Amino acid sequence: MIRLRTAAVMTVVLLALGSACSAAPQAPSGKGPGPFTVDVDVDTPQLRAIKQKAGVERCQKGERSDVAGEEGLPDLVLACLGGGPDVDLSSLSGPLVINLWASWCGPCRDELPYFQQLNERANGKVKVLGVDYQDTQPETALELVRETGVTYPLLADPAGEVRIPFEVRGLPGVVFVNRKGEVTHIEYVVARSYGQLRDLVEKHLDVTL
Repeated sequence: MIRLRTAAVMTVVLLALGSACSAAPQAPSGKGPGPFTVDVDVDTPQLRAIKQKAGVERCQKGERSDVAGEEGLPDLVLACLGGGPDVDLSSLSGPLVINLWASWCGPCRDELPYFQQLNERANGKVKVLGVDYQDTQPETALELVRETGVTYPLLADPAGEVRIPFEVRGLPGVVFVNRKGEVTHIEYVVARSYGQLRDLVEKHLDVTL
């Protein structure tokens, strides 16, 4: 089993930022904001069973990207949600769309099917990867995945380790990575339709879908 123990600073209030979710729910400490230890098991027999039932694809390790520094993905290793190999983000290349979501984010629920449509319609031109961000309820997250029909690979980031490199200011979010492994754009917006998401992908990854 994979157990994540990471110190992280999480925001204590869930506010409305436009129609997006601005932060994860408060961790139970009773002492207000501040660092605490995230202790979340994202690989249990129960989680594996839900993942298998949902038909979620296996996480795939990438080949080490030649892109380094601010242009590339961060040098972070995240666990595969519901079991599977850990993935070093810096090893991934594209064209790739990374969907930042969480079970506590209402707008994320609405747009997850559009990312699944992208995964199905891209015909290999673009890969889709989900990151369950600052979510301490992996079972709830995988149940949401099953309900919305998502099957693309999913990573877990309960401690919010991508917060700084991706400059996360709210959810949902989407990160665009080109063929070289360069991050071309990060957008924090709710996708209202597949067409809107497709247009963003074509604009920031220079592909035609």
